[in-house]
Amino acid sequence: MTSTPFTVADYLLTRLKQLNVTEVFQIPGDYVKHFTQALEHFDGVSAVGAMNELDAGYAADAYGRTRGLGAISLQYGVSTFSALNAVAGAYVERSPVVVISACPGADARQIGSMYGVLYHHSTGNLNADQEVYSHVTVAAETLSTSVGAAGRIDALLVAALTHRRPVYIACYKEVWGEPCPRPHAQPLRAQVPHSEALALENAVQMAWTQITAAKKPLIFAGVEVLRFGLSDLLQELIDASGMLYTTTSLGKTVLDEQGGKFIGTYSDAASIASVREQVREADCFLTLGTIITDDYLWFVENKYAQMVLATSEEIRVGYFKYSGVTMKDFMQALLARFRHARPAYPLDCVAPPQPQYPDPWAANSDPKYNHDPQTLTYNRFFQHAMKFLHEHKLLDQIVMTYGVSSAMYVATNAYGLAQNSYLCSAAWQCIGFETGAASGAQLGSGKRAWALAGDGGFMMVCQSLSTLARNKLNAVIFVMSNAVYAIEQVYVDITSFEPGPEHRFDTFDLLPQWDYLALAKAYGARGFRVTTVDELNHTLHALQSLHDQPALVEVVIPQKDLPRQMYRLGVE
Repeated sequence: MTSTPFTVADYLLTRLKQLNVTEVFQIPGDYVKHFTQALEHFDGVSAVGAMNELDAGYAADAYGRTRGLGAISLQYGVSTFSALNAVAGAYVERSPVVVISACPGADARQIGSMYGVLYHHSTGNLNADQEVYSHVTVAAETLSTSVGAAGRIDALLVAALTHRRPVYIACYKEVWGEPCPRPHAQPLRAQVPHSEALALENAVQMAWTQITAAKKPLIFAGVEVLRFGLSDLLQELIDASGMLYTTTSLGKTVLDEQGGKFIGTYSDAASIASVREQVREADCFLTLGTIITDDYLWFVENKYAQMVLATSEEIRVGYFKYSGVTMKDFMQALLARFRHARPAYPLDCVAPPQPQYPDPWAANSDPKYNHDPQTLTYNRFFQHAMKFLHEHKLLDQIVMTYGVSSAMYVATNAYGLAQNSYLCSAAWQCIGFETGAASGAQLGSGKRAWALAGDGGFMMVCQSLSTLARNKLNAVIFVMSNAVYAIEQVYVDITSFEPGPEHRFDTFDLLPQWDYLALAKAYGARGFRVTTVDELNHTLHALQSLHDQPALVEVVIPQKDLPRQMYRLGVE
């Protein structure tokens, strides 16, 4: 009896399984059939059929953020190009995703060359996929043969682990099904770069001089600390230095927020007042793993010279840059300095008290609606949802996903979230990420996903609800329903939110009215519609009884609700 050969597809799947990737998000196709057929029968790695490429891409990204590595299988051309936006977001925000595809094989290329045949899904340039993906990955390969495939696959996976960014691997159509030797049992590991000793010494000495001269130093932590597994090291730095810390929006929950040194997330003008004040008064920023976007222009313009910056790409102290120094080595060397400097350190820094409930939400709710405490606004939603999570001790049992929306900025005001429980598109700023990400976040983390979407973002990838239902995931999609791209309108013309018919939204920011309850039923989800605070609280309790079915909750808010977080961003 002839045994089934071990193939190139089996090799990749084995390597993924060794790295704890137990789900691959998938869009089928004829070119990639040898991989998808191997996946269907592979023990220990399941195919998660997605409804479209953005759905699959956002899910794989969220899976990578929570599990450490994600994977997506796509058809050549029409599928890979559709997923490009999601992979670009993973690239920008440091999420390792393996993009798997296939392309016309050797026979097709020969026929195409001889007879001028344009193969389906092709632009005519059969290398176009790899060329495009080379701009949003740290490594991109197309394998024309199984010879040497094992080593090239290993190199790609190591690149993804080392840089915490996507990689792209395609094969000629037939190659995924060709025989391949089995991999070693030892899982692959990230490469560990080491710093140049003198450069590290110089950088740390300059940083130490700036830090110890400061009267009010502050740690500003970013998402790379979490991505590169340095959260424990960050906590040791906080403990040894006694310094307070804040995070970027993208880096929110880089640590468990229960710690006493956390002042709150800094999201520029959207931050609560005490956080803005602490940042304004600080005279040195130990800025670790942060991706500084244009959300932080005020910070850069006013605090650049006071930054001690360490990321995966740059070490800088004030205006001095240091090459050949890694973020991990830099943090470890600073930790040694703090420990050696005792008893001068730790500093006796005390975080300002957190706002007392119902703040920060009550103080930031749109004053136009203060006359009716039952009217739902962005801030009232979070006021009652966060209270529910606190009271029922659910904060460590959920993972939240956000695309760029008013809700994302309002949510940065939250305290008490568990580590790596706040996933957002704060740098790439993609509308719609949150809904597609829910399946990957839940499967990757093992926690229940709560996605907070604007109705515009949800409309872009609403089919993701079907992916959740198909896979019996009890994620919750909250849709902040106001029938307008509110976050866009803030920056187009913020006066549109003022009362009166003379203040109108621009036509291009208006959205159609959807029957969300009917949509939920069509996709196999449980539907809820809430229009008051009491209805919201009742629904939050009802959601607890759902175990193998997703929920779609339409949260009806006034069209002109302008949370004060967004107001400050729009006018300051």
